[in-house]
Amino acid sequence: MIMPSITLDPTLDMYYEDDDYTNPWRTPETIVLHHGNAKSSRLWYEWVPLLSNQYRIIRVDARGFGRSTVPEPGYDWSLANFSNDLESLLNRLDIDKIHLIGETIGGTIALQFAHDHPNRLHTVTACTSPYKFKGVSTYLEGYELVEKSGVEGWVRATADRRLEPGHSDPSHHEWYAQQMIQTSKHVVMETLAYLSEQDLSPMLPKINVPALVLVGAESAMNTSDRAQGMAALLPNSRLMEIAGGTGYIQHSSPELCVSAWRQFIGEISH
Repeated sequence: MIMPSITLDPTLDMYYEDDDYTNPWRTPETIVLHHGNAKSSRLWYEWVPLLSNQYRIIRVDARGFGRSTVPEPGYDWSLANFSNDLESLLNRLDIDKIHLIGETIGGTIALQFAHDHPNRLHTVTACTSPYKFKGVSTYLEGYELVEKSGVEGWVRATADRRLEPGHSDPSHHEWYAQQMIQTSKHVVMETLAYLSEQDLSPMLPKINVPALVLVGAESAMNTSDRAQGMAALLPNSRLMEIAGGTGYIQHSSPELCVSAWRQFIGEISH
């Protein structure tokens, strides 16, 4: 297991984890796992043992998050910049094509990447991810909450949508919150302000990469204008609603997510 940081440009040292437990005489396909807002590569810990005996697994800390460089206030945040950072990493690692899996805003970034760099993808997967932010009050309300109560106040006020009480281990719930609380306040506020004006609706029909939209069937985030709306706009997509799944399904039921993803890969391979 290699856990390095790589300088992608004068403003970014990107931290990533590289797990490959495949047979050493094979050249496996690569999966990149991209976290969402106020998170890091650590959130994917349960996915690695489920996939790394067949695939090379790379988990990234995006610019501003985890152990990667935190920009000064006023950085030009954009989905395109996140997408370009990822392309730069692939170029530096000499990786041609990947399966890209993103969770929450990481899935939104993955869709941006699929639009901007489709030749670099085998598939793209979005787990409990939004695509339409403009006109949705959640993001500006989050901005105001962070401004007033700090990152921890925002995280704790919204934590029950991620791992729903009664369906999750309270210790897991607290660990998850602690991971998010470490994010710089100005990064959370600036990214929320940027996202509040975004709408990928015009972009999604132009994405022809095979796409999987994953959501928990019983998740509070499984709404008609989120997962279902995304799948309807993507011309080459499959929607998988995991029965019994609550919260952010990628963290509450990783085994079921990986099983669904493997099913998707099997379907598009035939």
